[in-house]
Amino acid sequence: MFKLLKTEGFARRGEFTCAHGKVQTPVFMNVGTQGVIKGGVSAPELSALGCQIELSNTYHLHVRPGDELIKRQGGLHKFINWDGPILTDSGGFQIFSLAKLRKIKEEGVYFSSHVDGKKIFMGPEESMLIQSNLGSDIAMAFDECVEIPSPYEYVDASCERTFRWLSRCKAELDRLNALEETINPQQMLFGINQGATFPDLRVRHMKQIAQLDLAGYAIGGLAVGESHKEMYDTIEIVQEHMPKDKPRYLMGVGTPSNIIEAVYRGIDFFDCVMPSRNGRHGHFFTWDGVLNINNAKYAEDDGPIDSACGCPVCQNHSRAYVRHLFKAGEVLAMRFGAIHNLHFYNELMERIRRELDLGNFEAFRNEFSVKLAERT
Repeated sequence: MFKLLKTEGFARRGEFTCAHGKVQTPVFMNVGTQGVIKGGVSAPELSALGCQIELSNTYHLHVRPGDELIKRQGGLHKFINWDGPILTDSGGFQIFSLAKLRKIKEEGVYFSSHVDGKKIFMGPEESMLIQSNLGSDIAMAFDECVEIPSPYEYVDASCERTFRWLSRCKAELDRLNALEETINPQQMLFGINQGATFPDLRVRHMKQIAQLDLAGYAIGGLAVGESHKEMYDTIEIVQEHMPKDKPRYLMGVGTPSNIIEAVYRGIDFFDCVMPSRNGRHGHFFTWDGVLNINNAKYAEDDGPIDSACGCPVCQNHSRAYVRHLFKAGEVLAMRFGAIHNLHFYNELMERIRRELDLGNFEAFRNEFSVKLAERT
């Protein structure tokens, strides 16, 4: 399932294999929360943008249009017309964001739908069933993403409950994968490490979940308000205790600089809504830093967003035209933003993999980690 090809320091170059193909790592997963990239980019277009894995969300697809409907349509791959690997997030983070509408108990979480207020219960078994109905290649364990900061005692108890939930997830997915009617009987389970920014809880929880011998392991509960230093320190603490022969996934992260720094610290998988979300607001990631196309200085600029970029936007349109689209409120502007930024993120990962292959990642990090965070 995962082959470690090369290392440079803690940075890892690998290959992950699942039911819908092989993935070269490190990899950025393009976030199509509800089965679509926000900004008007369809699943078939993702291949041209360099996407290897599409990510969708269990909670959102359960609420609308319904995971049972998607199963009747042949599963999420057929429903969105994407034949590559798919990872489905368990819904734990979305329930975390519904703090005022939820009640956490040992059996699971009771909450109200953000769409129509309907009462919903989701526990480990329900999350696994929904993800099995969707037929994704990677199912994420159901967990609690705690707020940072939170009291030590609460985080301690939450980690223990999340471990118990993970054990239930594993048992239920094993049961579902054995059923004849299961869409993807090769569906894999990734566990999620929690513990906020408490080093002892992070290490203890990582050691616990590693005992279950899962297909992969994620670091969750970061990029929720802590500093970059706290994030990087947590990664360094946890990665030492993560299985070397399994993929490592840093959930919900992040900026290009965050990704470079996390690869440097041993992470293989990433996802974040940032490229499409920022692109929809006119913030373009480039090899010279972040460009805000809304700035007046681009009103008559006939150059591309990024002269080093091969995406359809940069190859065919000027900064002046793209800025005009944003100022005019055209839907095409948001689509252009999402297309360019997704292409940039996927190209960034391709470049990282190439530099690792050549043994030049340290030099690449020194040149681009800070540069890509600058404002142009």
